[in-house]
Amino acid sequence: MTKPRISPEAQRAHDAAVARGQLGYMDPETGLFVMTELYLKQRGQCCESGCRHCPYGFHDAKS
Repeated sequence: MTKPRISPEAQRAHDAAVARGQLGYMDPETGLFVMTELYLKQRGQCCESGCRHCPYGFHDAKS
């Protein structure tokens, strides 16, 4: 499955959050809380929910 598109602004917010060791960030476009790849790795397994920053390679078909 293809990786969901992410805006440059959201990617910058994600990268900044990861650099600070944060487990999530507020999406600058939607205002929703998004879990970082760091958090998802710490979970230790994929939840198969199509998370934007899934480190396990799962991406929901509708994303």
